[in-house]
Amino acid sequence: MPNQVNEAIENHYARQDVESLILAALEGAGKDLHRLTLEDLAPMDAFHLRGRAATRELAEIVGLDADKRVLDVGCGIGGTSRYLAREYGCRVTGIDLTEEYCRAAAMLSARVGLEALTEFRQGDAVNLPFEGESFDTVWTEHAAMNIPDKSRLYHEMYRVLKPGGSLAIHDVLAGPSGPVLYPAPWARTSDASFLVAPDALRNLLESAGFTVSVWVDVTEAARSWFAAQLEKTRRRGFPQLGVHVLMGEEFQAMAENQGRNLQEGRIALAQVVAKK
Repeated sequence: MPNQVNEAIENHYARQDVESLILAALEGAGKDLHRLTLEDLAPMDAFHLRGRAATRELAEIVGLDADKRVLDVGCGIGGTSRYLAREYGCRVTGIDLTEEYCRAAAMLSARVGLEALTEFRQGDAVNLPFEGESFDTVWTEHAAMNIPDKSRLYHEMYRVLKPGGSLAIHDVLAGPSGPVLYPAPWARTSDASFLVAPDALRNLLESAGFTVSVWVDVTEAARSWFAAQLEKTRRRGFPQLGVHVLMGEEFQAMAENQGRNLQEGRIALAQVVAKK
């Protein structure tokens, strides 16, 4: 069963020749492929609600600096990993189930001069290919909703953290108002979607050994932000660069459903820091 789930998730995210797809979109938007910046990439690689602003908020809460070694679980094409490396000088290892994304992440890091501070590996978050107590911070944004075995996920994160280390989470959770509408940005059907309610997440973290030190409900901020983004696309269409480049033709339907999921309370958002 887990292999079938992984296959469904990979099928949801994978694209043939994703590196060429990304570079063609950047070039089409007038970007110089030989002088790319993180700002050029941001519309595509900030692959989560509220984009860079949410990442910056969580990084400030968890207290990153150049002495930290960070594991970014569910790194996608590496946007958050690169941002954390540039802004805080920390060394970041990204891991993602989708091999094409890992290759694209490494390519983009090289093009913006961050290959020395970032590395990317294909792997499964419930079987992390790292020694215990390897990282000061484990980071994850919008990844757990694709992972059914939450208990093993958080136990693995606890295992690879150094004593006193922090787990930083920005995730989509089950809301109080009914089932999720699909297709959604993280899953085309419920077969690849595994949301838990806020109380369940807290229990899972504590059962894995963590102490929750910060919990911020950011649902309303995400709701307002996404409504504004959706209204822009309805008026003007999708811009040249954006997450839709990676997600394909169904992204309009995904975005509309995401708007309803937020407005109708079908999903919630939280930023959480838990200590080992």
